[in-house]
Amino acid sequence: MNMMNRVMVEERITAMNEGVVEVPDFNYQDKRAYRLTNIDMLRGLVILIMALDHVRDFMMMGGVQDPMAQPDISAGLYFTRWITHFCAPVFIFLAGTSVGLMSARKSAKEIGGFVLKRGLWLIFMEVTLISTAWTFTPFGEAAVGGSTIIVLQVIWALGVSMIVLAGAQFMGPRACLILGAAIILGHNLLDPIWPNLAMFGAGTDAFWTTIHSQNSLFIDQYYVNTVYPALPCIGIMLLGYGTTFIFQKSPKQRDAFLIKTGLVFLAAFVTIRFLDIYGDPNPWQVQEYGALATFFDFMNVSKYPASLLYILATLGVMALVCSQADKLKGWLKDTLVMFGRVPFAFYVLHLYLIHAMAVLLGMGQGFEFNQMMHFFPFYPEGYGVGLVEVYVGWVLVIAILYPFCKWVAKIKSTRKDWWLSYV
Repeated sequence: MNMMNRVMVEERITAMNEGVVEVPDFNYQDKRAYRLTNIDMLRGLVILIMALDHVRDFMMMGGVQDPMAQPDISAGLYFTRWITHFCAPVFIFLAGTSVGLMSARKSAKEIGGFVLKRGLWLIFMEVTLISTAWTFTPFGEAAVGGSTIIVLQVIWALGVSMIVLAGAQFMGPRACLILGAAIILGHNLLDPIWPNLAMFGAGTDAFWTTIHSQNSLFIDQYYVNTVYPALPCIGIMLLGYGTTFIFQKSPKQRDAFLIKTGLVFLAAFVTIRFLDIYGDPNPWQVQEYGALATFFDFMNVSKYPASLLYILATLGVMALVCSQADKLKGWLKDTLVMFGRVPFAFYVLHLYLIHAMAVLLGMGQGFEFNQMMHFFPFYPEGYGVGLVEVYVGWVLVIAILYPFCKWVAKIKSTRKDWWLSYV
């Protein structure tokens, strides 16, 4: 070993001992050195939770888009739906953070080009491959007059946010942090003058309303339904980019900062929600069904669009979980990290798999094949299973996709082909 290499090794060992360099637990180290295992672990956790919500959508008897709106909802179903609130904001926030971590090895121009192309790619995939996975009717849905349904969900919101970040990052992390915080803190001022619309509406809403509202719009033969309004998602993305400095601290400093931040966010959530004067268009009230129902109503904050209180609650918990990520060791963390490094591949495949399982389930319950080849809101009455079976289906989905995702993660960790950033 020559002198230069020896000095580099000694410096790295010293940094590791001081807690400056994070040593990945994953059983093969990713060639993309900017990646942090605690971020990948958290990303893996939320995409697996997301899969649970989608299994519920497609397989649960009498499934509705927002079961939390039911005053007599069971604790099990409420919890199953509520924990999935973390998925979109955490994923979008961490996407912004990941872009920020890239700035240590790429110029702003390089990052801008990459993030712009990535955002456009995600929107294209949402409109084509992913919308087809949701509906299984790419050539038209009879329930909406033969139009082809396009569903703009979290991948759409992620893509739009990346396009904005591609330009905003030229202003620097601090400016992005301020702008992102301003959007998150202030966008609920629009609630009284720009109320949320509805999916599967008359199809006459102007497309620009998707900035702060769900909407429905017919464009030629397409029926476009926007689930995730863009504005708060853009704020979350900018906030994630602007707070990258947190993850550039030593693990000890980072975790202490995350704990303080998480507690402040949750304290702010409880205080503002209790006062009920701002931050969410859905006020809470004492419920006649008792204290538990009142608690459920208190926690039932608005996801579409993501309200200030929704973001405080979800990102607050995210910060606390992330601060403890390094303490988790062994196969569970390795598995979460692995899934967290292939989120797009998992997302696309899990939708096709869940929808195919729903078709088979429906046929097993006596329905015709053609009755099940639709978007789940159009499934026949009487179809579906209970909550326990939903969890069984969720575990089955994860087990089936595990080998493929592990294979993709292995490829991405050992190669640097440009196209691997898009899968």
